[in-house]
Amino acid sequence: AHDSVGGVVLTRATGVPAGLGEPLYYKLDAILAEAMMGINAAKAVEIGDGIASTHLKGSQNNDPITPEGFASNHAGGILGGISNGDTIIVKTHFKPTPSIFKPQQTIDKEGNPVILELKGRHDPCVAIRGAVVTEAMMALVLADMVLLNMGSKMEHLTTLYKG
Repeated sequence: AHDSVGGVVLTRATGVPAGLGEPLYYKLDAILAEAMMGINAAKAVEIGDGIASTHLKGSQNNDPITPEGFASNHAGGILGGISNGDTIIVKTHFKPTPSIFKPQQTIDKEGNPVILELKGRHDPCVAIRGAVVTEAMMALVLADMVLLNMGSKMEHLTTLYKG
């Protein structure tokens, strides 16, 4: 009681076209991770199976392609920094908020030890609110990538400016 907890938010995007992102300097997974890490209290980001994939062999982690599409989605919809047309999966890990209603040891402005006791209203879990924020952040990144992708091919540019 009177404490806080962290949490993990799973965010998915379906219907994302294949080909968004770049293989080196503007990788979709890197941009998504940067955006999620920009959210207050975010401490880690995973794409697809993320950390769990480090415990697998390549044969277990590969996403076989069938005539119907991918047989699995360990990569989280992104391969080599580029969307592959499968569902994009991002897990954002949030720390527990430090604003708790338990006495905490700290120091005052002179450097003397003091006990801090908070009053007022504070969220016991910011990950709950973070779910809406991660969804919006993913939408912003994907919209930006769509616009960047439109300008990467001459036929897209001519179609854009004819209208």
